[in-house]
Amino acid sequence: MAGNSIGKIFTLTTFGESHGPALGGIIDGCPAGLKINLKTINDDLNRRRPGQSEIVTQRNEADSVEFLSGIFKDKTTGTPIGFIIKNKDQKSKDYKHIMNSYRPSHADFVYDKKYGFRDYRGGGRSSARETVVRVVAGSIAKQLINPVKINAFVSSVGEISMDTDFSKVNFNNTEKSIVRCPDAKVAKKMEELIKKTRKVGDTVGGVVSCIIKNVPIGLGEPVFNKLHSELGKAMLSINAVKGFEFGSGFKGSKMKGSEHNDIFTKDGKTMTNLSGGIQGGISNGMDIYFNVAFKPVSTIMKDQDTINSKGKSVKIKGKGRHDPCVVPRAVPIVEAMSAIVIADFYLLSRLSKI
Repeated sequence: MAGNSIGKIFTLTTFGESHGPALGGIIDGCPAGLKINLKTINDDLNRRRPGQSEIVTQRNEADSVEFLSGIFKDKTTGTPIGFIIKNKDQKSKDYKHIMNSYRPSHADFVYDKKYGFRDYRGGGRSSARETVVRVVAGSIAKQLINPVKINAFVSSVGEISMDTDFSKVNFNNTEKSIVRCPDAKVAKKMEELIKKTRKVGDTVGGVVSCIIKNVPIGLGEPVFNKLHSELGKAMLSINAVKGFEFGSGFKGSKMKGSEHNDIFTKDGKTMTNLSGGIQGGISNGMDIYFNVAFKPVSTIMKDQDTINSKGKSVKIKGKGRHDPCVVPRAVPIVEAMSAIVIADFYLLSRLSKI
């Protein structure tokens, strides 16, 4: 299986399966001498871990990271950073009923056809549990690119949305809600919708919005490695993501050039920021902001029609512990992938000129 790595200088390779003994990663290219705050890494992991509230999967994983190399006396050594997160609460028996059947909208069918067999326990490698590794790497990347600040939050669940005027968002309120929506009134409605949806055995999707501040001018490598294209690739690599838009996004397609152009001020900044902080694939020093759309979780607690490995029509019903809505736990994942991309471009930018 190819495609398990991301990055050109700051690279991450992940390994492991949802119901295997552990998941892990190798970070290469991280400069030596970076002071690592282990508490910050654990805090980010706790934001992603299962069982953190009543509206997420109740799988009970501590998600404690164990570093095997690359860090000595809380500083990076410049060598590959190897780490693992052990799985301790697998219930593989919950998946025996799908051993020979394909769950609708899951990776079961395509994995089986591509590789000739599949790990049916929780989806194996295709499980969103793999993202726990990304959060560790992203937390280290955040510490590398400081003072760049990355703030993601849930801006919509189903048809319920908040005002995403980033100038009005109080990011200090994001973690006060189990939905991770910084608008308390909207967050309450989202929470009620998720609980209601879960009660009837269904799932619901949503949107995670993100803003990246203090990004230096010059990150991005045209023409095929533009900053926004790599951010889009990173976001679309996250399980359940179906859409990515940055800056004015699809709304920009309805505007005239005279309305959309960001006019420069004397200090090189722009009066508006419909470009979303990126022009010509390169950061311009303004805030980078984007939206990431997540589909409803595919496993639902209702009978569905499907086929088995012999091509016969069968009925299937979801079992086990699953998120009724993935977006609350996706917030730290979006931040992590953003940090990994920015860290990689930060290091690449040092090669642009003498």
